[in-house]
Amino acid sequence: MTSPVSFSALRTFVEVGRQGSIKRAARELNVTPGAVSQQVKALESRFGVQLLERGNREVRLSAPGLRLFGKIATNFEQIDAAVQLLEDRRPGPQTLVVSTVPSFAACWLTPRLGRFTVLHPQIEVEIETSVQLADLTNGPADMAIRHGSGNYPGFDVVRLFAPRLVAVGSPSLLADGPLSSPGDCLRYPLLQDRDRADWTTWLEANGAKPTRSAAKGPSYADDALLIQGAIAGQGLAIVRDVYAARALEAGSIVLAIDASVSTPAGYFVIVRPDRITIPKIAAFRQWIMHEAGVA
Repeated sequence: MTSPVSFSALRTFVEVGRQGSIKRAARELNVTPGAVSQQVKALESRFGVQLLERGNREVRLSAPGLRLFGKIATNFEQIDAAVQLLEDRRPGPQTLVVSTVPSFAACWLTPRLGRFTVLHPQIEVEIETSVQLADLTNGPADMAIRHGSGNYPGFDVVRLFAPRLVAVGSPSLLADGPLSSPGDCLRYPLLQDRDRADWTTWLEANGAKPTRSAAKGPSYADDALLIQGAIAGQGLAIVRDVYAARALEAGSIVLAIDASVSTPAGYFVIVRPDRITIPKIAAFRQWIMHEAGVA
């Protein structure tokens, strides 16, 4: 009688197929790379075929490996999802991992997060920041908040708001008061976004002709840094109004001129449809929609 195939070995093989690396699979499974290799070799010995094509650092599935992976990977995803669902519905403290971009976390989300904690003290929120969209299928993030077009196929997507671009500077730099026209901004040092495009966009939308100086000046990776540069008096900055709101309220910066420009992209909260009813995710999703004024 043929002995049954090891469930653990199959689970290990699927993770290697997902990761394309024995080392990364070992990290995900919290075991050693040697243990992963041993499990895969045991499967290869059991079936009498080579499942992996091994390179120096990466591995690829062989033709038999691809066939096996295609047959069983979805089943393991369903098992993982079912187990995670039970974990997420357990009473007691819950951890919610939210992925978003650094500026949104620093300028909009973090200052409001205390209100969520008061409402849901049993949910411990972990904020992960990255400019890349989180892997909501296999990664640790439970949900994501992203700036873009809202086109995220296969996910539940809710639009929170669309920001506007405004010109700001320090009170000392603008001590004589607001400027008379958008073109007057070109008389000041300008702080640039990563792509050096926002000043040109803002000036053209407000009927001013950009000069070569509109793309000159120090460049910052995100709006949070731009705002800090403006607060320090380094120059005028074009930033999204939702990021500048708290600094404007505090008087750390002021509007250079009362002129704003709409942006085509918006901020969206993104959740896997099969996880939308999990209490911790549903609670945070409802709360952030309320904070954004869409619930």
